Amino acid sequence: MKIRTLTCFLDPQQAPFSESLTNLAAFAAEAAGRLQQIGFTLQTLRLATTPFPLWLGYKSLAEAIPLVKEWEDQAETAGFAYLSLGCALPSHPEAFEWISPLLAATQRVFLTGLLTTPNQQVDFQAARHCAQVILRNAPLEANGFANLRFAALANVPPGCPFLPAAYHTPGQPPAYALGFECADTILRIFQEAQTLSTARQNLTNELEAVAARIGEILTPLQERFGIQFYGYDFSTAPYPQDWCSAGAALEQLGIVPLGGFGSLAAAAFLADTLGRGRWKRAGFNGLMLPVLEDSRLALRSAQGHLTIKDLLLYSTVCGTGLDTLPLPGNCSQETIFALLLDLAALSLRLNKPLTARLMPMPGKQAGDPLTFDFEFFSSGSVMALDSGELNGLLAASQIMDVQPR
Repeated sequence: MKIRTLTCFLDPQQAPFSESLTNLAAFAAEAAGRLQQIGFTLQTLRLATTPFPLWLGYKSLAEAIPLVKEWEDQAETAGFAYLSLGCALPSHPEAFEWISPLLAATQRVFLTGLLTTPNQQVDFQAARHCAQVILRNAPLEANGFANLRFAALANVPPGCPFLPAAYHTPGQPPAYALGFECADTILRIFQEAQTLSTARQNLTNELEAVAARIGEILTPLQERFGIQFYGYDFSTAPYPQDWCSAGAALEQLGIVPLGGFGSLAAAAFLADTLGRGRWKRAGFNGLMLPVLEDSRLALRSAQGHLTIKDLLLYSTVCGTGLDTLPLPGNCSQETIFALLLDLAALSLRLNKPLTARLMPMPGKQAGDPLTFDFEFFSSGSVMALDSGELNGLLAASQIMDVQPR
């Protein structure tokens, strides 16, 4: 198990960016050293702000781009590998137009768009904007990689340590959270267990012990620096080899291949196990199934066993949504829009956070093979997006109220 990220959060409207950055960088550097001393590998330090329309809205795009590039450079110099500027908001629809230009001008900046409102509504205009952003991002970098730095968010609260979803609560002091790469630990425990109950108990015991051990060394530090702790996110983040695969962990429970009947039960078991652990929670703490980041998921999707509808189904039992899905390069804005509506409605009806990081592959069609010269991606194939375009009342609507059941 590794710590994928220590993510720090700040509000540029509460204190100047450089001032907050100096304090957070000092805290993060000392925290990283203490974590290493007790045997944890910390892969990256990351930084996230409040939603960017709240502090960039008074500027023009021409003014915003150099400012964001300056902050990106400052964050990197301070030791932060990536910078998330938070989400475009349905209440600020003009902000969605800024996302693609900001991504094109930067290399380590992440942005998101929020599909839902605090009033339990799916915002159709925001969903259409996000679909348009996804298509605009696709040709910005080879293999559609600019969409690695963008996600559509549904019902996602502040404080998630994983990017792109990370953003800070407006008006709050600096904070941090920890996100883990623990698919290898889950797979090992499932391989060693003789019963489901043993697997569940051993996994919760190990994760609780990790949280307690880290808390002992970081609590005094966060108090000294005046930084709040949002919590731990033990979502099933993988590495693209079978020894660290969330898909392989699910198949270890008895499903071959993943995507067949029984897969939902396995997903529910793993998500429920994570839900029983006793630690301070931030982010998802759920079943994370990023197709291109997980060797087994990429394989099963390429074989046709695992579809987009399967992944959406597994999200009903506490997945984190649709992540790193390779889509045909010629998919339309309306088909992506329809998929985002499903994700947003699901998030509100079940009162859970979900995300969509969708990656149209320029020049590729469903079934085409994919290979990447990128350490964190596995080879796979383009997944079919077989939904049609909407018409009737859904096509004509602007808002849909969805109350939790």
